[in-house]
Amino acid sequence: MATERKSILLRLDPAVHDALARWAGDELRSTNAQIEFLLRRALSEAGRLPGGAGRIPRRGRPPKTSAQAETMSAEGTTASETGAPPDDD
Repeated sequence: MATERKSILLRLDPAVHDALARWAGDELRSTNAQIEFLLRRALSEAGRLPGGAGRIPRRGRPPKTSAQAETMSAEGTTASETGAPPDDD
């Protein structure tokens, strides 16, 4: 079971928020995820990131398990039929 995440209210200058939102978009993150990423990096560089801090949760579709891959193979299902993006080979 994942630990509950702490919610906070953060007041920012609108220009700072806009810059963060643009940067987050460039890195395909939400603004919230970008702020957490930057805070964690600053804490780590300052030697203040707690050892017990959990990892940033990954978003999006979870990776296929080997059982799912075997089932797809046995059924003859292709990635395009499942909505998965094609491999870049």
